[in-house]
Amino acid sequence: MRVFVYGTLTDPDRAGAVVEQFEFVGEATLVGLHRVEGRYPTLVPGGETEGRLLETSDIHALDNYEGVSHGLYCRVQVQDGINVYVGDPAKLNVEEPISWPGNDAFESRVRRFIEEQNVHVRTTK
Repeated sequence: MRVFVYGTLTDPDRAGAVVEQFEFVGEATLVGLHRVEGRYPTLVPGGETEGRLLETSDIHALDNYEGVSHGLYCRVQVQDGINVYVGDPAKLNVEEPISWPGNDAFESRVRRFIEEQNVHVRTTK
């Protein structure tokens, strides 16, 4: 499975501490979401984010690291089948005001935005 990483997991030592086997398969840009800082970095609507594509079969270890079961981050798939973790700004103490369109649950708003806005990953050659 391919995952766009944009924070601590871009570091090979950190990635190796989280998953047993992985490979970075290239530099990439996530189009449609930009990075903001908080307790941990997250993504919000608009702009672009530079990162890397990480390939691993150990998605459960990544989910655990990102706190998916606690609602800290949700894992979503963007247009080209690549996964990305988006953190809940309310749980990450993000300082700037963040607006994900809609009134339903955070993960649902993220998924809908990604689908409607054709968020995708552009690989760097």
